[in-house]
This record gives sequence, structure tokens and C-alpha cells, in this order.
Amino acid sequence: MQKNPIVPFILIMAFGIGLIFFLSIQGVDKKEEIAAGHEEGAAGEEEGATTEEFDPEAVAQGKCISCHGGDLAGQGNFPSLVDTKLSKEEIADVITNGKGSMPGGLVDEANVEAMADYILSLK
Repeated sequence: MQKNPIVPFILIMAFGIGLIFFLSIQGVDKKEEIAAGHEEGAAGEEEGATTEEFDPEAVAQGKCISCHGGDLAGQGNFPSLVDTKLSKEEIADVITNGKGSMPGGLVDEANVEAMADYILSLK
């Protein structure tokens, strides 16, 4: 007598559907608590985003190296950020508004000047 190979899959599927149903019911009961947690997190992010805590090197490592290269010396069609000939105002404008394939707004407006100073410091 041979066992049906579909039975374990049906059992796993039934267990998954039951688990999803149970977790949905749990979420409905705690919706106010979950919403309050999201509101607290959003308020904490706004308060924590001051210029004093801004780390331009960390931003460059997180957002710039994918296009400008690991050493920010440029790669492909993306220019070098090291020893740039642009002025601080031009750099701030590119950071704010973007240029070519670079999107604007990668850095908060409050931190654009600090990011421009960091780029100018790259040698």
C-alpha cells in the first residue's frame, strides 16, 4: 500500500492558513497598540534628525558608493567626488535637485551644507 504524497502538502497548507487567520485576529485586537508604536517611531525619527548627529561619511558610504565607486573617485558615467572642481553652492544644488541620473533629495535639506563640506574635503 502506497501513501499519497500530497497529504503532507495539504496539511502544511491548512496549518499555514490557520496561522495566518490566528495572527490576523491577534493584530485586530492590538491595532491601537501597533498604531501608537508607529507614531512614536515617526516622532523619534523627526527629533533625532538634527544636523549635529549627521554623519556625512556614513551617508556617502550608504548612498554614494553604489554609483561613484567605493573610493568616491568615480566610475563609468558617474564623476569623481574627490578633488571636485565644483563650488560648495554647486555641490549643494546637485545634492538638493539632482543632476543627470542622480536623483535629488538623497540628503535632508538641513544636512545639505554639511554634505557639501564633506565632499569638498575629499582629497
